[in-house]
Amino acid sequence: MADDAWWRGGIIYQIYPRSFLDASGDGVGDLEGILRRLDHVAGLGVDAVWISPFFRSPMQDFGYDVADYRAVDPMFGSLETFDRVLAEAHRLGLRVLIDQVPSHTSDQHPWFLESRASRDNPRADWYVWVDPKPDGMPPNNWLSVFGGSAWQWDSVRCQYYLHNFLASQPDLNYHNPAVQDAMLAEMRFWLERGVDGFRLDAINFCFHDAALRDNPPRAGRAAATTVSGPENPYSWQVHVYDKSRPEMIGWLRHIRSLAREFGDAVLMGEIGDERGPELMAEYTAGGERLHMAYSFDLLTERGDAAYLRERVEGTVRALGENGYACWSIGNHDVPRVVTRWGRGAPPEKVAPLYLALLLSLPGAACLYQGDELGLPEADLTYEDLRDPYGIRFWPRFRGRDGCRTPMPWAADPPGAGFTTGRPWLPIPEAHRPLAVDRQAGVPGSVLEACRAFIAWRRGYPALRHGAARFHEAPPGVLLLERHVPGERLLAAFNLTASPAQVPLPGPVAALAGNGFGGRLVGGAVELEGHDAFFGRILGRG
Repeated sequence: MADDAWWRGGIIYQIYPRSFLDASGDGVGDLEGILRRLDHVAGLGVDAVWISPFFRSPMQDFGYDVADYRAVDPMFGSLETFDRVLAEAHRLGLRVLIDQVPSHTSDQHPWFLESRASRDNPRADWYVWVDPKPDGMPPNNWLSVFGGSAWQWDSVRCQYYLHNFLASQPDLNYHNPAVQDAMLAEMRFWLERGVDGFRLDAINFCFHDAALRDNPPRAGRAAATTVSGPENPYSWQVHVYDKSRPEMIGWLRHIRSLAREFGDAVLMGEIGDERGPELMAEYTAGGERLHMAYSFDLLTERGDAAYLRERVEGTVRALGENGYACWSIGNHDVPRVVTRWGRGAPPEKVAPLYLALLLSLPGAACLYQGDELGLPEADLTYEDLRDPYGIRFWPRFRGRDGCRTPMPWAADPPGAGFTTGRPWLPIPEAHRPLAVDRQAGVPGSVLEACRAFIAWRRGYPALRHGAARFHEAPPGVLLLERHVPGERLLAAFNLTASPAQVPLPGPVAALAGNGFGGRLVGGAVELEGHDAFFGRILGRG
């Protein structure tokens, strides 16, 4: 646990507590469930876990609406249970990052209840309160990610308050230094308990334009690729004033100063913005801000080779020598990657390929629970939905519940080994054959391929720490070089269902043991559909 740079090239496994394992039988996953299955996570060979919110919350957005940053919600357990999770994770060699939600709170948080009570109380300016226009309309045109105006009328203060997400998630006012100090204190509480760092949710939403200027319209109303599609008018604006403001840099320095008091605890930021690479560079530059950041660039519907190369090259170019990326191709907010990119291809073919690609990119990586099993997106009915985002925009947007269904630990029991009660979301029948007990120890299964590749990767420093560049390749294929002094590796990924022959940029020796079938034929690599190849580049240069 002494390596303070473990995160460089590290693998972080995301646990969504509601859906990981239910130890109490109420149908909702909990901290005791995490404790019981940490051996599964450690057995994958990952470096850390990121645990999504388990704080006290009314659960309007399933924990991302925090009512008390220092309390565990009773449905998840207690602080004592969390301490046991932390201790067991450390015993297994896993670091623990927890989700911190700094940009907003629940409307049930004591800070907000006090703030809305009057215009002159000690926390009156802790949230973004604004008088209406003379005609009673909101102060500007800002929109909520979850649909409609970002301004909610409050009949107690007779003012509007800002909410970038649900109306029950009011935005904190970070232009007030007292708010920054208060959030640092909430983070200190968990660092003193021993957590190894934070995943900072929606970090670029903390500051807003103090002048409240209107966002400009997007030319042609083209759909944004970051957080919404054409069914949501949020994508009709260029979001230059309601988020990603320059004041963020000073706030990030304050957070990093706190992290340094605790051995430079790791800070990983989520950035939802069309300028993702540029913001990643700004937010991780110079060793005084975040350690690493990730965007939504690889969480989109597009997973073709041309798009991925463009986004990765753009990010690497933007980051330069000082920034650092954490790549993610799946999480609790987007459809499962084998469905999103695979488009009907067998999970056992594409899941190992996508994992290998993810773990070959320059930077750290987040692996979402269930992706090690190749779980496809769940096809839920409207009656099954719990996500307010999906309910609002059904049927064109189906929400986030399809990637949040419970982990199938055992194929046969009614609750799939996740619960003895009724699960909070249905367990898809298509997931049962992919359960952990059906894959563990089975050669060729997605789970064993995942474990084997992570173990194999550990033997090649270039894949963890090396610089990167792409070589030209046929359509549908990525040809990626990673290199450190003394080691140059070449990886080819065929993202199509058709065989491909890939000319090599020079002499290459094949590397065995990675689980893929690509083979050298003369000066080229032959790949079956959805296959990969790894080799060592021979010679110098």
